[in-house]
Amino acid sequence: MSDLWADNRERSRRRVEPLAVRLRPRTLDEFTGQASIVGPGRLLRRMIEADAMTSIILHGPAGTGKTTLAEVIANATKRRFVRENAASVGVKRIREIIDEAGAVLDTSSVRTILFLDEIHRFNKAQQDVLLGDVERGLITLIGATTENPLFAVNSALISRSTLFRLESLGEGDIVRVLRRAIADESRGYGSLDLTVTDEALRVWSLKSEGDARRALTALEVAVRSQIERQDADHQPIVIDEQIAEESIQEKVAAYGADGHYDAASAMIKSVRGSDPDAALYWIARMLESGEDPRFIARRLAILASEDIGNADPRAVVIAESCWNLVERIGMPECRITLGHCATYLALAPKSNAAYVAIDAAIADVREGRVLPVPLYLRDPNSSPTAGETGKGVRMRDRKGEQYQYSHNAEGSVTDQDYLGVTKKYYQPTENGAERILKERLEAYRKLRARRRHHGG
Repeated sequence: MSDLWADNRERSRRRVEPLAVRLRPRTLDEFTGQASIVGPGRLLRRMIEADAMTSIILHGPAGTGKTTLAEVIANATKRRFVRENAASVGVKRIREIIDEAGAVLDTSSVRTILFLDEIHRFNKAQQDVLLGDVERGLITLIGATTENPLFAVNSALISRSTLFRLESLGEGDIVRVLRRAIADESRGYGSLDLTVTDEALRVWSLKSEGDARRALTALEVAVRSQIERQDADHQPIVIDEQIAEESIQEKVAAYGADGHYDAASAMIKSVRGSDPDAALYWIARMLESGEDPRFIARRLAILASEDIGNADPRAVVIAESCWNLVERIGMPECRITLGHCATYLALAPKSNAAYVAIDAAIADVREGRVLPVPLYLRDPNSSPTAGETGKGVRMRDRKGEQYQYSHNAEGSVTDQDYLGVTKKYYQPTENGAERILKERLEAYRKLRARRRHHGG
């Protein structure tokens, strides 16, 4: 009788499970997408098939199958599966899991997989209890996070784990998941007289943003809403494009694991590559994802010096004005200012010569011998350094006897040596306004060399 009640309880629970839960793949062959890590011959698939699982961290956007993949691994390797959330599991519970894992291993030789969702929230006290048994293999740890684990996960976990990134599913992957749900008689809607148009599938595959869970939820909402509208049972159910549109919430351009950094990188590289259209798209993507517009303005200001520089000296002024206006105006109006600035910077001539030059000079300061300031260039009010007193050298410097005042020289260029060694850090390009600076710099260098050769 107890088994009968248990079966009834299990059936009752399954009846209320969402479609996305019921359709979770149970084997690698049912798992959709992520061919780069679980495709034939790939590392994670080899680990699973050889039952050589070590601790791993799965990271990527929501709805890409991290939890599902962990369950598939447990099924494929015939290991006991324990699921916890790192934000809520305490040290006491971790000790219980370890004790249970040891007891199961001793009595049945079955190993335990501990799946920790939101593993980036795992604190040091929790690690101290668990990591020793993870290293000894008593427990296989599988962590999941939507964050970049290199930034968000503790180094102790990173050093003991293999990282696998899951990507958002493609539109074709989403359609395959939906078709499987429509055809599956036991877990999906295969027992219904259901027709879903290609247009409806296209809507869900596009608006789900690669999130299979979201697409399946939309399908479930559409089917249930249509069933409720039927006057009698067993009437055909047709899901068309309009019903599909109504069943899914407004598209949200949410960030994935590295979305903040990836979108910013894409914007910067688009501006650097002189593509204003791409730059505008990535700015729109960031704004619609809730990005702080001041962050975007800051990145544009950095880019103005880093990638445009003297090829268009106005660029940094425009970027500065953009930053100030964004601070003052705020959203939604400052989107116009960001678009204004980004399109100008994208179409401006490009040069990173000043950026390369300052980094080269800094490298010399850090790695080479520190050069003393020539006596005639020092502040007349500064104190003499060791070895200079009593010689009258600094006194003559202070009277200007050795320093050559540039404005008194023809062309305002003397033969003065301002560094003490020969260095050419700044190498202007031929791009934009920097061509003029290049010609001017070459003329100054030649004039200075000629005057040194002729003695002033």
